[in-house]
Amino acid sequence: MIRNDREYQETVRQNEEQKARLAQHQAALEREGLGSDEVERAMQPLRTFQLQQAEDIEVYERLRRGDLQELANLKGVGQALIGLRIARGKSQRDLAERLGVDESQVSRDERNEYSGITLERLQRVLAVLRGDLRVHAFDEGNHGAS
Repeated sequence: MIRNDREYQETVRQNEEQKARLAQHQAALEREGLGSDEVERAMQPLRTFQLQQAEDIEVYERLRRGDLQELANLKGVGQALIGLRIARGKSQRDLAERLGVDESQVSRDERNEYSGITLERLQRVLAVLRGDLRVHAFDEGNHGAS
């Protein structure tokens, strides 16, 4: 997950370089006389990495526009907090100052996607970012109740 503008710019740069390398590699394979199926099989692992980068870029751009998605479960809380910070246009430094912690602490928390965060810490981060977390409990027989 891209967590800041510096990582975003670097990923965009790497993705463009990767696209150029893919085109060169594909052309070289075709010059060697491989058939289209063989070229496709050889290119697939390289394309997978490039497509993952492109998806990360797309997600970051969506978050910067403020387009946040609902969580399916609490495992995504860390990524949701990072996304909320990005959507609010705040840097890790901004968040750290508002929380009264060192920027390296926020960087570490985000790198670990807030693994092991306490409810108190979650509430503080949400309050600083003016976020809201809603939990819907469903029983097996009635998925529409909350």
